[in-house]
Amino acid sequence: TWTPAYIALGSNLNNPAGQIVQAIEHIKQIRDTRIIAQSSLYKSVPLGPQDQPEFVNAVIGVLTRLDAISLLAELQAIEKKMGRVPPAQRWGARVIDLDILLHGESRSNSAELLLPHPEMHKRNFVMIPLAEIAPALGIPAHGTASRVAEKLGSVGLRKSA
Repeated sequence: TWTPAYIALGSNLNNPAGQIVQAIEHIKQIRDTRIIAQSSLYKSVPLGPQDQPEFVNAVIGVLTRLDAISLLAELQAIEKKMGRVPPAQRWGARVIDLDILLHGESRSNSAELLLPHPEMHKRNFVMIPLAEIAPALGIPAHGTASRVAEKLGSVGLRKSA
């Protein structure tokens, strides 16, 4: 069966917009997975240390036959292929960051994967692109994506040209 899933993408190193585009091309190659929606690119101020370049963020919607852990493994392989190394500090600069936000009705509280993503409802650089492609999507315990995005507002976030 095909399961809808949503993936957040972020980069702030080595041509961030180009990194997002490249990551999407890699995601298109994941077996049993099809991209069905793609948000605009957004520029955002860093969440963590401010002495780093601004980020470019996007969200894509996919249909996948992979379970959440298998999808995560595919995304981590893409991050590795693209040269991601663990940031020197939490929320530090990175070439690419791929996070599963939701995977159907899947719930996970394991060391390797938390689903739904526990911080997405706090981050406008995730919720505004998500609301762009799936405004009526339910965010567990928080309402629809559009409602959460509206509450967060767009401070520090702008569409990329």
